Amino acid sequence: MKIAFATNDNVHINAHFGSASTMDVYELTADTCTFSETLKFGGNLKEDGNEDKVDAKLKALKGCTIVYVADIGGSAAARLIGKRITPMKSHSLDEKIETILGQLMHTLQGSPPPWLRKALSQDQAPRFDEAYLETEEEVTV
Repeated sequence: MKIAFATNDNVHINAHFGSASTMDVYELTADTCTFSETLKFGGNLKEDGNEDKVDAKLKALKGCTIVYVADIGGSAAARLIGKRITPMKSHSLDEKIETILGQLMHTLQGSPPPWLRKALSQDQAPRFDEAYLETEEEVTV
């Protein structure tokens, strides 16, 4: 799975989603973690409620399962969730990307919590019986 981190220094999760000029992306499995790329964003990135800057980030983050940020507005978080990307806030500006990657790898080797299982399952297309049940539930009154 791909994990993105909003960062100002490529070490810590210390950037607000909307104002982040860079996001580091890693490919993660239960056994390995590899750096994939640094996404760079320009233009007016001030935390001003300008939703246009979010569009470019949503496109760039396509294929990511989780994005870690120092902070994020409610509208941007909802838009990420709508794209099947789970936003996660860091505990502090000192939280290291390397630490989170290690924790996620360890979690994947064991029994992932429900939120992570759900995020991982969103990468997979629904089976026919699941799609049928969802459709049936929507029609049932």
